[in-house]
Amino acid sequence: MTIMNTVEQLKKHEGFRRFPYYCTAGKLTIGYGRNLEQNGIAEEEAEQLLAQDVANAQAGVRRRIDTVHCNEARQAVLTNMAFNLGMQGLLGFKKMLEAVQSGDFERAALEMLDSRWARQVPERAQELAQQMLSGQWQS
Repeated sequence: MTIMNTVEQLKKHEGFRRFPYYCTAGKLTIGYGRNLEQNGIAEEEAEQLLAQDVANAQAGVRRRIDTVHCNEARQAVLTNMAFNLGMQGLLGFKKMLEAVQSGDFERAALEMLDSRWARQVPERAQELAQQMLSGQWQS
């Protein structure tokens, strides 16, 4: 039996679950029977998931926000926030987004910092606000 045949058979037997669930043995599981408690995920797998999630966040930003005044570093701030907060969470930053869309990056940075999000993740918020203000990647 080839690996592909085995994969197809396991897919049929396990079934796909998008969200974590507890299997019949009581183990936290996801996907096609991936035992998260015992196997977790490899760093390479996590990086693949991250890359896909970033691409999705970036696509959401491009669809929903006018970034004509934003360079790559400023667009990355919006993508980072969409990843962190979800697209709906980012869209809740109405004053910040108005400032971004008008090219007022000083006001945008101030609006970012004047938020519950900034109090919850202060280091991230400070770094991203500085990146929004300067248009330069922060190290």
